[in-house]
Amino acid sequence: MNIRIGNGYDIHRLVVERPLILGGVEIPHELGLLGHSDADVLTHAIMDAMLGALSLGDIGHYFPPTDPKWAGADSLVLLTQVNQLVQTQGWRIGNIDSVIVAERPKLKPHLKTMRDRLATTLELEPNQIGIKATTNEKLGPVGREEGIAAYAVTLLVG
Repeated sequence: MNIRIGNGYDIHRLVVERPLILGGVEIPHELGLLGHSDADVLTHAIMDAMLGALSLGDIGHYFPPTDPKWAGADSLVLLTQVNQLVQTQGWRIGNIDSVIVAERPKLKPHLKTMRDRLATTLELEPNQIGIKATTNEKLGPVGREEGIAAYAVTLLVG
């Protein structure tokens, strides 16, 4: 059995008049994430981890922010495309572990829904996806509530 490990990171600025979408789930909050697509930092970090495990670059290579066709794109649709690319290379996801860093809103009530949505999209069992949430203890741009960040690690099996 061959294995590959990839890690991913993403951060987006919080702004008014945008929805807050994390893991494909819209979360009630007065601020949302700014980006060319839906700015789902969790899903973006997972995609970068998947691509990185196979040395396939990052999501900007496949879905450039300069291309108008990706404006407002649903990141779960992009995740499906990345997963298909991984599978055509002869690999499958063993598991994903991730953490979202945000001061507010409290994300714990939404983690199971995020995990289930991602598992359905990736055709995985929910226990193959770990999602944790933490704060930045009021430090840095995330701590000042200027943005939300996410980190992900993916194990691919081939």
